[in-house]
Amino acid sequence: MDLVELKVSGMTCMGCVRGVEKALTRTPGVSSAKVDLASALAVVEYDAARTSIPVIIAAVEAQGYNASNG
Repeated sequence: MDLVELKVSGMTCMGCVRGVEKALTRTPGVSSAKVDLASALAVVEYDAARTSIPVIIAAVEAQGYNASNG
């Protein structure tokens, strides 16, 4: 498994955190996701053979937030 840390902007509450975590964990190839509101970071564990960082970022952006890994 690989790990990626994403910067997620636009989250304002724990509901936002839950929505982002749910979107990430529903993404095929993602095994876990932990999102922290205070630091605006998401740590995602994923299988690089089944998904990619752009797909993971797109899952966050589909929820209405901005995400980047750099």
